[in-house]
Amino acid sequence: MALIKSISGIRGTIGGKPGENLTPIDIVKFAAAYGTWARLRNKKSKLKIIVGRDARKSGSLVNSMVTSTLRSLGIDVIDLGMATTPTVEIAVTGTSADGGIIITASHNPAEWNALKLLNEKGEFLSALDGTKVLEIAANEDFEFISNDLTGSLENDHTWGKKHVDLILALDLVDIKSIKKAQFTVAIDCVNSVGGIILPQLLKSLGVARVLELNTIPDGNFAHNPEPLPDNLKGISEFVVKGGADIGFVVDPDVDRLAIICEDGTMFGEEYTLVSVSDYILKNTPGNTVSNLSSTKALRDITSGYGCEHYSASVGEVNVVAEMKNRNAVIGGEGNGGVIYPKLHYGRDALAGIALFLSHIAKTGLKCSSLRKLYPQYVIAKRKLTLDPDMDFRRITDAIKNHFKDHLTDERDGLWIENKNGWVQIRKSNTEPIIRIYAEGRNIREADELADTVIEIVKEK
Repeated sequence: MALIKSISGIRGTIGGKPGENLTPIDIVKFAAAYGTWARLRNKKSKLKIIVGRDARKSGSLVNSMVTSTLRSLGIDVIDLGMATTPTVEIAVTGTSADGGIIITASHNPAEWNALKLLNEKGEFLSALDGTKVLEIAANEDFEFISNDLTGSLENDHTWGKKHVDLILALDLVDIKSIKKAQFTVAIDCVNSVGGIILPQLLKSLGVARVLELNTIPDGNFAHNPEPLPDNLKGISEFVVKGGADIGFVVDPDVDRLAIICEDGTMFGEEYTLVSVSDYILKNTPGNTVSNLSSTKALRDITSGYGCEHYSASVGEVNVVAEMKNRNAVIGGEGNGGVIYPKLHYGRDALAGIALFLSHIAKTGLKCSSLRKLYPQYVIAKRKLTLDPDMDFRRITDAIKNHFKDHLTDERDGLWIENKNGWVQIRKSNTEPIIRIYAEGRNIREADELADTVIEIVKEK
């Protein structure tokens, strides 16, 4: 069991002892720290904060504590109820709110929950702002107001439809082509909020038939919620059995998108961003951005259009900052996170679905045929438990010495370019682990590179 405090929020397993797990005391303390930070940042007499949650069973309880805490600081709260992360992000700017809290542990298992924090732009907090929230929480430097000054509470369940409408209005979302294609689409929403909004989006886009798997938003995750191949055997079989043209899988808060081909094979989570970027660049050439842990295929696709690709440290806030700096037309993370600035600066699986369907409808190709158009790379993803006694600098120095003639980047752990790819070792921001990612042209190359780094780590 664990409690992880970071600049992006607080995440942990429900229950247990305060300070060690995500308990009511920790939830109230962190919500109060965030509310205090928002007041200091905005310097307004009356603040408004958006709150939304995924379908985890602990969500209702956490939500009540968060909203009550904010109101006890004199802050007005608009509660969206069960809503996706990108929906909350859009609602922050759409209501001119001063920030937002999303109650979701994203891809973590059902026993986890978290508070993910947004600023007034509907974007995740910067490192500086996140550090300030952590300081306020550690010092308990907050003050509650008297009963007659309690903030108001408004329930607003309209933002799911508003989110869908904004996607439908995007210039590159081609509803006419999607309707003409008469797609049968299968979806797996892991019994969370995707089960509410994905069918609505697909029907609005003109998809002919929607096959639903795990769409009841009761928090009973039917499988490990991280959309990785080992967890998606059910949807693969479901796609083939139902004769679907495409399968879409989202995580519990719907900011990551995985795609299944018509033959049940994985399109590849890394290639969600690659394919959507291909479509965007074909119509609006410009710069692209992805994090250092994302496939090299995006760089290849971008250069093919005569455009520039730039990298960023892992984390949505870092990718967004680099996208703004480079005026990127598309960007995101290789974990299936598509960020399309024309809509908003946040990972959005719903936007990814609409853009991908437009792309494949206009090509007239099968999903598996489209996948074959892109450069072939494979990423081996490993993780090791983070021992508190580990000297991470000593480890990275040893790895650098082993690859001393290779190009390196130390913005986020250690990233090293290799002949046909790269390898990266970094501490996770959300779990007590070290992540080791290695890319090659095939799985053998990727595995060998990852194994080399793991051996160096074990020796230290």
